Amino acid sequence: MSLENHLTRHFGRTASVVAIAGLTIGLAACGSSTTSGSGGVAAVVKGLDNPFFQTMESGINDQAKTSGVNVNVQAANSITDTTGQGDKLSGLAGQDFKCFIVNPITGTNLIQGIAQLSAKNVPIVNIDSPVDEAAAKSANAKISTYIGTDNTDAGSKAAAQMGTILPQGGKVALIGGTAGDVTSAARLDGFTKGKPANVTIIATVAADWERQQALTKATDLMTANPDLAGFFVANDDMGLGVAQAIANAGKTGKVKVISVDGNKDAFEAVKAGGIDAVVAQFPYVIGAMGVEACQAAIAGKTLPASVKAPVQVVTKANVDAALASAPKPAEAYDDPFTALNK
Repeated sequence: MSLENHLTRHFGRTASVVAIAGLTIGLAACGSSTTSGSGGVAAVVKGLDNPFFQTMESGINDQAKTSGVNVNVQAANSITDTTGQGDKLSGLAGQDFKCFIVNPITGTNLIQGIAQLSAKNVPIVNIDSPVDEAAAKSANAKISTYIGTDNTDAGSKAAAQMGTILPQGGKVALIGGTAGDVTSAARLDGFTKGKPANVTIIATVAADWERQQALTKATDLMTANPDLAGFFVANDDMGLGVAQAIANAGKTGKVKVISVDGNKDAFEAVKAGGIDAVVAQFPYVIGAMGVEACQAAIAGKTLPASVKAPVQVVTKANVDAALASAPKPAEAYDDPFTALNK
């Protein structure tokens, strides 16, 4: 669904050289940088204070090594650092990269940088969180391909699983990420439309993708609704916060939790019983596919308009297999870029 407060302050003329050096080090620290403007691939992802995006970065770096592609990964300071992420893309856009991978925080915060690259006919591979189509069209910002989870479908799968674990129905609360986030909204919408008739949504709140906020929100919701039967949570980090709130209330196993992402900690929580199910997407695969797509684009291949990343519902019944195969899926999945790069 991110390292916080990578802030460097520079004071006075005498600090100018230090400021420049500090900026260079800071950029490298936000990701993995093999070359700068070398004709390879640049990637701008969400903040690495979230394990989901740490895993995505690993997928990008590992696939780059496998493919022999030079890659420079830059990350936002946090998953809410929209301006900083935009600045990173704009800075990289002035260099000689042949393809860009973008994982925007919102549907619009990277539009300016993408438009700058589109004007130079540099291919853009959009992963995980989609760029807003209307805004992109208005700015003449062109996306070569989109690779990501069908988040509405992920929410729908969670709703079906909630129906399975609450056969008698009950009241549930939804906890989303940041207000206005496209990914969060799609997951919540998929759950809302896919839920069984006997499951009633009594509240929808935002917890900014943060575990502690989710813990607090879940605690408040359970206090206000003692008969609450379950939570659907838009990412695993928040899901772990909700699970802790339930444990604090002595209701583990009684109040159900389903989250989305597929982080190892969440799988472990499923095995331990703190989380009932995870709709697992695979950020490692999404990142790796992003590099494969860029490799094909640089070679002049025509990319598919969009590619669905694999999704798997993980419960106690299959969590051991999920843990054994992480960060890749336990089940086979389609990768159209493999054929393109042969």
